[in-house]
Amino acid sequence: MTPAIFGISGLELTEEERAFFKEADPAGYILFGRNCDNPDQLRVLTDDLRALHGRERLLISIDQEGGRVARLRPPHWAPYPAGEKFDDLYRLAPASAIEAARANAHAMALELSAMGITVDYHPPLDVRQPGAHDVIGDRSLGSEPMQVAAIGRATLDGLARGGVAGCIKHMPGHGRTTTDTHKEMPTVTASDAELEADLAPFQALKDAPIGMTGHLLFTEWDADNPATLSETIIRDIIRTRIGFDGLLLTDDIDMEALDGTIPERSAKAYAAGCDIILNCWAKKDDMQGICEALPSMSDAAIARLDGALAQTKIRDDLGSSAELLAKRDTLLNLVGEAT
Repeated sequence: MTPAIFGISGLELTEEERAFFKEADPAGYILFGRNCDNPDQLRVLTDDLRALHGRERLLISIDQEGGRVARLRPPHWAPYPAGEKFDDLYRLAPASAIEAARANAHAMALELSAMGITVDYHPPLDVRQPGAHDVIGDRSLGSEPMQVAAIGRATLDGLARGGVAGCIKHMPGHGRTTTDTHKEMPTVTASDAELEADLAPFQALKDAPIGMTGHLLFTEWDADNPATLSETIIRDIIRTRIGFDGLLLTDDIDMEALDGTIPERSAKAYAAGCDIILNCWAKKDDMQGICEALPSMSDAAIARLDGALAQTKIRDDLGSSAELLAKRDTLLNLVGEAT
């Protein structure tokens, strides 16, 4: 198995993709808007991927946070709010915010599961910092670490109830970024003591099944390599200090924050300690290069992958999607009623 997650070019597999994916046997796939036209089409695509590999439990993933980060949108799929909405409610009524986040994620996961999607890159545990770039912005669950952890925990629980594994991101923390990692490398000069607040939500949710690194340079810990490519940060901060022992993915390896060719970046991230390389854009040459640059997936990483996909069980005895969304909206509306 190749330790990579690959993108797909369109609404269905091309014959070239089918042959390549069969031979490469990637750990999984990521879906974007270009892959999602309607529920029937999307279910056919995910069923096709499972049949191609003969694996019923296949990592088929998506970025579905809500707000501006949503690959599935109306009219075929329900709208979901950005994390800021739960932040607003938490400051008024913490228990209500936690319950609203759990119901929201449960409804979202029921919808994703019906499409054959098994992993959602959600929740972001990046603590919002004043003056930071808005690449995180309203996606954040708050500016207080334990609040972020509490809403994040409820989100993970809700996703699992709907049959989907969540993914905490972006370790060791993206909240201080001053630039967009899609375009350039952010440099974080905060001290170790200051960064303790960034680590806290991840430490609280270190038992999450899947985690994702961020492409940020933390000069306090490694002045030469961003977190995704830093053996020091992955070993000493993510695995040891945070204590995360789940499946560790890179953020999209194509982002312009990183230097070098896609295969070179992938090899360096894998050598640094990432279990799986995330490659989103379905470019055959890049995917082929990744396969050539990486060894087969380790037994330890395969065990983590299997464990992540086995942790979820659909719970439909706690309400339908419509009932869960109605509950969420009733709770979120408390903010308006209080103003």
